[in-house]
Amino acid sequence: MGHVLSINSSAALNGSKTRAGVAAVVQALNPSRVTDRDLNDSLPHITGAWAAARLVPAADRTADDHAILAQSDALVAELQAADTIVIGAPLYNFSVPASLKAWVDLIARPKLTFQYTENGPQGLLTGKRAIVVMASGGVPIDSPVDFATPWLRQVLGFIGITDVTVIDTKDPAHLEQIAALAPATAA
Repeated sequence: MGHVLSINSSAALNGSKTRAGVAAVVQALNPSRVTDRDLNDSLPHITGAWAAARLVPAADRTADDHAILAQSDALVAELQAADTIVIGAPLYNFSVPASLKAWVDLIARPKLTFQYTENGPQGLLTGKRAIVVMASGGVPIDSPVDFATPWLRQVLGFIGITDVTVIDTKDPAHLEQIAALAPATAA
C-alpha cells in the first residue's frame, strides 16, 4: 500500500471514536508512508486576502501572496502526494467540525484541486481513495439530518476523489469493515 494522508478533526484528544477509527484504518491499510494531519493544530480561516491571492497566477504572486497561501499550498501538496486519504469526522451539530470545514476551504483551490470547464467543475485529484470514519452521539449517519456525510462526499467528488468509503463507528460491523481494508497477502 502506498502513501496515506491521515486527517483527524475531533476536538477530543482522548476517547475519540473517530481518532481510534482513523488509527485502526491506517493500521489495516499498512501503508509504506503516512502523513498525519491533526486539524486541532489550528488552521486559519480564509480571508479576503487569501481569496484574492489564490486567483493570482503563480508566476505573478508577490511575496505577500506566497506567504498568505503557504499553509494552503502545504495542505494541497499533502493531498496531491497521497494515494489514500483517511478522514476522521465526528458530527458536531449535524455537520463537520469547524476545523474540517477550514481544511476544505484551504484545499479547494482552482487549477490545483479542481478546475472549471465548459461542462462544469472537474476535480483534479483523480485516482485517489478516501475513507471517512464518522462518529455521532445521536444523529444517525446518512440520515436526513446528517449534513456532514453527504457534504464530505460532495466535496471529495468536487476535487476528483470519487472512491469514498464511509465507516460508521456506531455500526456493530465497523471493525469488520476496517479489517476488510487490509491488503491481501500473497499465498
